[in-house]
Amino acid sequence: MIEALNIHVKGIVQGVGFRPFVYRAAKKHLVNGWVLNAIDGVHVHAEAESNLLDAFVIALSEEAPAAAAVKEIDLAEVPVEGFTEFEIRFSDDEGVAATTLVSPDLATCDDCRRELLDPENRRFRYPFINCTNCGPRFTIIEQLPYDRGNTSMGQFQMDAPCAHEYADPADRRFHAQPDACFTCGPHLNMAWKADGEVAPALAGLLQLAQGDAAAGDGTGAAPNETPEAAPSAARALNLWQQESDPLVRAGRTAQAGEAEAAGLHLVWGNSRATSDAILAYAVDLLTQGRILAVKGLGGYHLVCDGNNPQALATLRKRKRRDGKAFAVMMESADEARRLCRVSEIEQEQLMDPAHPIVLLRKKPNATFAEGLADHLSELGVMLPYTPVQLLLMHDFAAAARAGAGRTKAYGETAGNPPLLVMTSGNLHDEPICISDGEAWRQLADVADAFVGNDRPILTRFDDSVLRVLTLGEAGEAVQMIRRARGFAPRPLTLAEAVVANGPEERLPEENADSGEPGGATPGGAGAPSPGGGDSQLGPIFATGPEQKNTFTFLRGAEAFVSQHIGDMENAETYDSWLAAKDRFARLFQLQPQLIACDAHPEYLSSKWAHEQALPVVEVQHHHAHVVAAMAEAGLAEAVCGIAFDGTGFGVDGAIWGGEVLLANLSDFERFANFAYVPMPGGAAAVKHPLRMAYGVLWAFDLLEHPAAARVLDALEEQARICDQMIEAGFNTPMTSSAGRLFDAASAILGVCPKPSYEGQGAIELEAAMELAGEDLPDALARDYAQGETGREDDLLAKERYAITVEKNAATATSTAQDTSVLLLDAAGTFKALLDDLEAGVPVPVISRRFHDAFAGAVLTTAGLVQALYGISKVVLTGGVFMNRYLVEQCAVQLQEAGFTVVLNQELPPNDGCISLGQAIIAAHCA
Repeated sequence: MIEALNIHVKGIVQGVGFRPFVYRAAKKHLVNGWVLNAIDGVHVHAEAESNLLDAFVIALSEEAPAAAAVKEIDLAEVPVEGFTEFEIRFSDDEGVAATTLVSPDLATCDDCRRELLDPENRRFRYPFINCTNCGPRFTIIEQLPYDRGNTSMGQFQMDAPCAHEYADPADRRFHAQPDACFTCGPHLNMAWKADGEVAPALAGLLQLAQGDAAAGDGTGAAPNETPEAAPSAARALNLWQQESDPLVRAGRTAQAGEAEAAGLHLVWGNSRATSDAILAYAVDLLTQGRILAVKGLGGYHLVCDGNNPQALATLRKRKRRDGKAFAVMMESADEARRLCRVSEIEQEQLMDPAHPIVLLRKKPNATFAEGLADHLSELGVMLPYTPVQLLLMHDFAAAARAGAGRTKAYGETAGNPPLLVMTSGNLHDEPICISDGEAWRQLADVADAFVGNDRPILTRFDDSVLRVLTLGEAGEAVQMIRRARGFAPRPLTLAEAVVANGPEERLPEENADSGEPGGATPGGAGAPSPGGGDSQLGPIFATGPEQKNTFTFLRGAEAFVSQHIGDMENAETYDSWLAAKDRFARLFQLQPQLIACDAHPEYLSSKWAHEQALPVVEVQHHHAHVVAAMAEAGLAEAVCGIAFDGTGFGVDGAIWGGEVLLANLSDFERFANFAYVPMPGGAAAVKHPLRMAYGVLWAFDLLEHPAAARVLDALEEQARICDQMIEAGFNTPMTSSAGRLFDAASAILGVCPKPSYEGQGAIELEAAMELAGEDLPDALARDYAQGETGREDDLLAKERYAITVEKNAATATSTAQDTSVLLLDAAGTFKALLDDLEAGVPVPVISRRFHDAFAGAVLTTAGLVQALYGISKVVLTGGVFMNRYLVEQCAVQLQEAGFTVVLNQELPPNDGCISLGQAIIAAHCA
């Protein structure tokens, strides 16, 4: 008997080949009816025998395309209408309250990769090949529904072959909105200064392009095709001029004028010949040590030969990036394995449809060019994820293996596998460039030449970065470091317990009436009391932090966390934040009824929040850190939240960053924190950690220690100024920051006294421990490699370095949020560090002992929380836990002691997770 169902599929089901998948599944299971792509998801009317309908519905859930994410399938029995076939209907243009989700951009799929390098295929070496399973998505969409006219591809009219593919439900390119080819789609271009250093080397390309348009050599034809089988370059250009949308012509005309005004030559790759010539000249420039700016999915990359130390030095100088490591692109996971350790799960991440940058551990015997990732034990590696990158990497690798450009300057790296540096195409601390004109203006003094195109990017996206942690009993875990391309805007689906707004477990109270720390102040800093709020509260917008900003729209159980925005310390990044916020709100129909922001009064995002005509909930920075991890894990009960980072505005007005909180989703108590130390010069102590070292030594009464002399000598006259500032309390905030303690230790040990980027001191302090070996005596190196510190009993070293726990003092006005129960005192740790330094203990050994002291403090405070309050779930969050050694050691030791360890995974442990925590707390405080 024929039955009928109306099926509503919700999730990431647009732009991922879901409708053709439904069509093929219907044909397979003998289902008649239709499928419709609507704003609120995909709707299906299905008519078939009962058993066939059941199989069809199961297929929709279990056999969906890899890039799709089916969140929910609603079924409704309806009358049979008597359909005799299955069809794909046009999109529903009517708006509804709940919008569908949009796929992130996807790396080029295996099928398109094969076609790209197949001389028999009509898209052979076409730099914008794609299908329903891959290619640009969120970065080209203007509005929903996801149809070609609503994307930046709308201006390109498909030729007959592409149009046929687009209309054929059985074709892999059915309704692939970016579908195109050499004849009808976007093309590469190359620009360079007419009077620049590379102009003579590119004169041949200019002549080729001019002759190509005039003479008409082959464009889209495969080698075995006759000239009549495909239009000549001139005929293709005429076709484009006559039939393409006027917007394309207008855009190219405008670009030509802009290039001329900037003194640039501009060449278009309208044909395969000129497109390949652009890539060939690009490869030549790279092998000569030049810097290219290459347009990608979410913006420009700055590209150079990662094995060429001179090219790396030039890029660093021009980009003003002195020390921060570069990520590299390699051909394959097998090539990456020649230089780095690559586990099975790391290989899976490298080859995931998102193709993120994966932080891999360098092999001990691998050699890297100076300036690539100096003084670090890890290298960021990604595989090519766009057709342009695939072609560029393929051609560059062939040239490198043939010895092109491999001079004596390469030294030992001459035998390395080909590496291309792929770093964000921007100037220091500014947003990534997304248009050709923007790149020409902003990167004119950085890049020698530009490889762009005429497919507009509508949203800025950096590359995502992640790593794989080894967590003992818990096995391996993937943790995001920067969430952007390939992951955003896919929302996080939260557990009902996390988003429910109602009564929840209160925090434990201790001596609440005596003025002792421990009494709860509901709602956090500046927040209304939790509980009893409107369960139908509309979307919440969380502005995020100042550094590593993301924002979050919270709608029901969906948390739309933005891509990485950056540090909101300049007008350009603030403007980028505003544009991204407006885009999310428009695309997903998110009109917030409440705003959450950081409690810091001077953050740009917090100031913006208070300028809006909506209620605002201010959220304490470290509480947001903890709740973000809780939300990911689906936890609503109280946890022991350990939040170690560099900076966060405290309830008492001090700078926090070494916090142990008793926290739930609406409230927190400050159980423990590191003892306050002064920061002479405030922000200057962050940029100049020798100042921070002075503050630490002053606070711990260690300035007279013999090993402290190196700090005083390095500071010279600044030492006296620091002392005066501390004594007078002038521009010297107090901080409990664990991150600042790592900075101080790094400066004292001489590892990184003059950092060039935020966190460098701590990063290199960890790396110094991991990069031990040649600098250690043989016997000690063997002990060190086995986890032994050598030279003394290991237990004695742990005792000397131990961070002690002391009872904190409270006043009559103290609250449970501004005054902790306990203080963590690192005075003995720094004395032990100085003693070892004076005794000549190798820096790697000191570094490990220092790290182990912090892991010990985590275990001790967690044990105290469990003993006093019975809480056994421990959250580890904050930028300090970007330290691989520390987080892995803490996780293993806590698990061995019987604790459940909770980490940020889908979001970073750094400030990139803050906005999610803000949104959840606001929802529970509304």
